[in-house]
Amino acid sequence: MAQPVILVHGGAGNISDGAVPAKLEGMKKAVQSGYEALSKGLSSLDAVQAAVKVMEDDPAFNAGKGSVLNLDGEIEMDAIIMEGSTLKVGAVGAVKRVPNPISLARIVLEKSPHVLLVGEGANRFAAEHNVATVPAYRLVTQKAIDALEAFLRNEGDSTTELGDNKGTVGAVAIDSKGRVAVATSTGGVTGKAPGRVGDTPIPGSGGYADDKIGAVSTTGQGESIMRACVAHRILMSMKGGKPTQQSTEEALKYMTSTVGNTAGAITLSNKGEIGIYFTSKRMGWAYKIGNNPIKAGVDMPQL
Repeated sequence: MAQPVILVHGGAGNISDGAVPAKLEGMKKAVQSGYEALSKGLSSLDAVQAAVKVMEDDPAFNAGKGSVLNLDGEIEMDAIIMEGSTLKVGAVGAVKRVPNPISLARIVLEKSPHVLLVGEGANRFAAEHNVATVPAYRLVTQKAIDALEAFLRNEGDSTTELGDNKGTVGAVAIDSKGRVAVATSTGGVTGKAPGRVGDTPIPGSGGYADDKIGAVSTTGQGESIMRACVAHRILMSMKGGKPTQQSTEEALKYMTSTVGNTAGAITLSNKGEIGIYFTSKRMGWAYKIGNNPIKAGVDMPQL
């Protein structure tokens, strides 16, 4: 039997010192929730969903409640969940009024013949499957409003999207049967065009899982992550025999040097080896390996 492992991230960016405690607490709770699922014998798919849901419910992160606002002042969220044993994927893009997009993505994986549903179609699918929705304002935080106002004052200065609320969340896990899974969820970037979908719900960009190799969840500047296919690039490097951490570092450095911008990723091999790397100033991360205590931070770890 494999040793259960869960690894999460709380987003890459310029995380201020004042924002660190809330992010660390939220990520530790997410790890605990995911590990409890694993310890009960549930699947890695259940574990990553549970972990991400905790962070979607936490306004310290840019996912679910606390998501950033688009140019119209609305929240549109993206999410993906993928099962490494079957390569089944469920994803949603530009979805509104759904407090837990990762739960909707899971239903897409299980109940839809499609991989990715977006916009009004995703919301209609949610209604058809009795997914909980809330009035849009219930997901909006003052921090998100302030960030949009700062973005507009700066006339679209892209640096405003690198603030504390650039906190895409993600999780990768391996269960006792050696199965891997990934889940990633985000509100996107402040001031994005309505209808913009980022890397998060795109298989191979925002996340990917394959039991033959491992699982990856990414965070950062979505357009660059998509152009470099970061999650897929990491796993292909691992498939070629490179170590988990080295593969993660090289793919992110390739992205930054080739198409620009910053990003981060968490990686878990099918042997339980972890990789954590980012080209941004900071990235929130936390993990638990078997019965060992939870480790968490926002600066580069010594693995």
